[in-house]
Amino acid sequence: MKNILKYGLALLAITCSMTSCNDDADAPVVSGTGNLGVEFDNAFGGNDLILNTQSNSTSEGELLHINSVRYIVSNVVLTKEDGTTFTYPKSQSYFIVSEADENSHVLELTDIPAGDYVKIKFGIGVDQEQFNLGASGQGDFLAQAQAADMLWSWSAGYKFLAFEGTFTSASVTTETPFMVHTGQTGTDYNYTEVTLDLPSKALVRTTITPEIHVIADVSKIIDGTHKVKLSDNNDMGMGAMIMGGANLPLITANLNNMFTVAHVHND
Repeated sequence: MKNILKYGLALLAITCSMTSCNDDADAPVVSGTGNLGVEFDNAFGGNDLILNTQSNSTSEGELLHINSVRYIVSNVVLTKEDGTTFTYPKSQSYFIVSEADENSHVLELTDIPAGDYVKIKFGIGVDQEQFNLGASGQGDFLAQAQAADMLWSWSAGYKFLAFEGTFTSASVTTETPFMVHTGQTGTDYNYTEVTLDLPSKALVRTTITPEIHVIADVSKIIDGTHKVKLSDNNDMGMGAMIMGGANLPLITANLNNMFTVAHVHND
């Protein structure tokens, strides 16, 4: 009886081992490289953003008409399901997203190692390491930034985000211009990075090009964790021009909560 039991257990172990081997053999091998799209869809609160005509209310009682939203997306890093990461080549990792230019809304990333990706990280702005390479070290991106009005001057540096339009409030009753620009100011560099979990895996394959749909809620720029009232920055009635000072680090911190992933397409 003991021998029968012993032989039976041995046979079961062999069978399980063979089944495991077969399962491993049947598992698809993920190899090669593929492409990935990252779409940036700008919104204000729960509404799709419409430039110029749309009235947008903040929690501080201000009414905004937005005529321009532009920001630099950089340094993309993708994390696989197993925790390993892929850093997109730095020389190719600087993009300008402009609400007015539909062609800029989707970042086309190429030669991504095939795999199941569950997280994306990216910067808003140009990191200091890249800026320290000097004007000659910026490649084609310097000219792109100049053409998109995302550079004050080389000595002043890049505009990381440009948020512009007009506003009214209880104390400012006529349409008054505003400009919010982030970037290097004094000793504050104001570059920030955003990390987002994906609600479903992005399956990069040689035959599948996923698209990650990112919602950018631009209301968070001044109406996020930190509240910044444009009317408090209205310089002698000439407009709210926030390009430095104590509010800029607060706005930079707000950018971390500006982005969410709505969904992932694996088509």
